[in-house]
Amino acid sequence: MTTDWTHRLRLRHLQMLLSVGQTGNLSQSAEALNTTQPALSKWLKDLEEDIGLPLFERHARGLRPTPYGMALIEHARRIEGHLDSARDDMLALRDGGSGLVSIGTSGVSAADTVPMAVARLVRQMPRAQVRLVESTMNQLMPALVRGEIDVVVGRAANAQLDPGLETETLYRDPVNFVVGLQHPLAQRTAVDWNDLFRYPWIVWPPGTPVRTALESALASAGQAMPQHCVESNSAMLNVTLLNQADLIGVASHRAAARFERLNVLRVLAMPMPLGSSGAVAMYWRPDSVSRQAVALALDCLRASANPAAEAG
Repeated sequence: MTTDWTHRLRLRHLQMLLSVGQTGNLSQSAEALNTTQPALSKWLKDLEEDIGLPLFERHARGLRPTPYGMALIEHARRIEGHLDSARDDMLALRDGGSGLVSIGTSGVSAADTVPMAVARLVRQMPRAQVRLVESTMNQLMPALVRGEIDVVVGRAANAQLDPGLETETLYRDPVNFVVGLQHPLAQRTAVDWNDLFRYPWIVWPPGTPVRTALESALASAGQAMPQHCVESNSAMLNVTLLNQADLIGVASHRAAARFERLNVLRVLAMPMPLGSSGAVAMYWRPDSVSRQAVALALDCLRASANPAAEAG
């Protein structure tokens, strides 16, 4: 009976595979891994023979992963991510903490839901180590799958969800138009499309959930995006720009309301079509819930998604 090739894989081998996949060059990888090119080449050849599939195509400029190689590299990334998480979790526990939880947030939840949940978390588990990563959903979701992040919060993804992930809708949230405190429209009790198009806009990049919701709302209202816009995927940068120039901005309703309560932005009295509403969800890997800090983070996100429980 043939021995399962996975039984011979070691962590060192995963590092070798990831390095060759990244560099596409055996010499560079051998130097980085403190080994020789012949040894690395032999190991790769033996691995391909064990698996019975070509992992890399040989070209004049180096190596390029085949579809089989890409699949194995992705598995290696996931294993590496899980091991990194385990290492950091053990370090947090060794230092007297209550474990580690890493939360990824897109702009739609970065100003309200996630910080409110983290505030709850640190009150209930003061010694937990919390890591926050703000990015776009197309960057956060692969990191979640690879084990680099424990929980992701953002607009519900339209693409098919990875079968290894769990998801739960937290709430539905429309988008609002916002301006800086000194904007000419800031004190208006009613605003229409003509008012909005008199000023330049700052919008989230194409493909981001808030931008998609905005485009849907514009289409429902028979309007088109202004030809020239400032594009930014940073909530903090947007807030600063809106208070430095007469720009029209767009934010999710919860973020907009939070910024208005903090007296840094004004929400415009502009009714938005139903198409501007989208679901906000959280995503996690089922195997991570066994860690106390991750399970509590999910509970805190559920509580923070309920406006009535905000003061809890």
